[in-house]
Amino acid sequence: MRSPKTPRSLFAVGLAAVVSASLLGPAGPTQASQTKPASVPSAHLDLGAQDLPETRTEKTLAPGVTLTQIHRGAADSSLFWTAEVAIPTGSPDPDAPKSALSSQSAAEAVAAKLATAGVVARVEQVVSPQLADAGGLLGYRVRAGHFTVKADGSALIAQIKAAGYSSSVIYTGWDGDAGTIGQTRGPWNLDVITIDPKQYHGELSASFGPDLEAPETTSQLAAAQYAVAGVNAGFFVFDPTAGAPGDPAGVGVYGGKTLREPVGDRPGLILDGATNRTSIQRLTWAGSLSADGANVPLTGINRAPGLIRNCGEKGDQPTELPQQDITCTNPDELVAFTPEFGAKSPTGAGLEAVLDSHGTVTSVTDSRGTAVPAGGHTVQATGTGIAQLRGLAHIGQKLRVNVDTVGEDGKRLPTTKDTSVVNGGPMLVKDGKEDVTARQDGMVHQNDSNSFYYGWVHKRNPRTFAGTDAQGRTMLVTADGRSTSSLGLSLKEEAGVAQSLGMIQAMNLDGGGSTTAVAQGAVVNTPSGTSERPVGDAILVLPTRTDSEAARRP
Repeated sequence: MRSPKTPRSLFAVGLAAVVSASLLGPAGPTQASQTKPASVPSAHLDLGAQDLPETRTEKTLAPGVTLTQIHRGAADSSLFWTAEVAIPTGSPDPDAPKSALSSQSAAEAVAAKLATAGVVARVEQVVSPQLADAGGLLGYRVRAGHFTVKADGSALIAQIKAAGYSSSVIYTGWDGDAGTIGQTRGPWNLDVITIDPKQYHGELSASFGPDLEAPETTSQLAAAQYAVAGVNAGFFVFDPTAGAPGDPAGVGVYGGKTLREPVGDRPGLILDGATNRTSIQRLTWAGSLSADGANVPLTGINRAPGLIRNCGEKGDQPTELPQQDITCTNPDELVAFTPEFGAKSPTGAGLEAVLDSHGTVTSVTDSRGTAVPAGGHTVQATGTGIAQLRGLAHIGQKLRVNVDTVGEDGKRLPTTKDTSVVNGGPMLVKDGKEDVTARQDGMVHQNDSNSFYYGWVHKRNPRTFAGTDAQGRTMLVTADGRSTSSLGLSLKEEAGVAQSLGMIQAMNLDGGGSTTAVAQGAVVNTPSGTSERPVGDAILVLPTRTDSEAARRP
């Protein structure tokens, strides 16, 4: 099997009173959502109304690899465009962010003020479907208008702005409100790539490109390895102020080597390229720097010191818990770098030691930012980490960088050169039952008026997810969204789709504008942006060596 480490394959606040107890705490016995076994695929997707038309087109991409394109539902005349008003949080800070949701009294006050400006607004209660550890009453929103096309709402948006509020025109088909998701008539478009390990003799792998810190599109990553098919994979740093763009925002193991530490104990999708089987585990890690019996813990690997995207590390501020799409900080860091990070480690104040391929310290500098030697490391220190590193790193000293991904059993995750792990979350299905762990995996934000949960978990969005069925087959799934021709999925719906496809284990991957499916050299879904988004890594179905060599020949 080909290792993904060979050349080119390295392409390889709110209103706290609004937060309901049911959202912040685990579901009680009377709140638990109905679940069903998912060991056998359903005749149709568990999505929308039960009587919807559904068509499936299946194509064999290679022996043991199929692409199934599913279209479900049709245009729904009950859906429309409407203006959703951003509600001030009540903070005295003029720069405080607005919220889509608020308390009922605050929402009614906004609606009343809009009425004096001639805008007829409505206040709507938002109740989210119950998940494993979140759901229930989220708050109240203010909406106005009813339009058949988005452009017709521009005059109302201007009127709302003149009244002192900002707003945007949204499509009601993107709502994931409890009591309505089982009645929506669509439409939806999904792509399902299925890999049968009994028949497929290529290799399942994950690739991140020539280096971790620069993103590439899924199609670029696939083309670089002549992949039969692939989908975008884990969350990654998008904003330069949050770290190095393209850097995984969670666990990343490539070619059996841990190149990025997990976020808390969020789930990771483990790909065994030798057997083409996958599994899902909640992963942690153990990292340290040792010399002559002395041992100090590492706080990270291959990421900008002080910036922890999605949080979940000891010492993170303001929280050590996972927080999706939040960048935590830590002034006291000790972060190791490998050559896979990029041409140069991050620059900045602090201390950096360079270790050659034998682990010998060749230099120690009072600033950060240098090339990482082939086969070696650098170690960067900030804050209290500076004294720790200075006490260990002396020219000629042998240092050992120890980095292990740890499985659910508390032991080092066994890996080979054929092992890849990509990050994601939350869990969707466990042991055949729905198990959407939104709160545990950081999708319930602290000190937030539920607006993040509303937009990220509750509403329909483009989604990418992966899992396995009872036959041991791996499924890589994309669902288009943010359009009227494909509504997208809420997390609740995503779990239902996974079960109806027959998955007994499933987890969410990066979605939104990242959601991309590639087959036989072409993008087969419709990404939600104006163009395909560069991503941190991708899951690829690699051809056999013979097939790959044939593809390279002119």
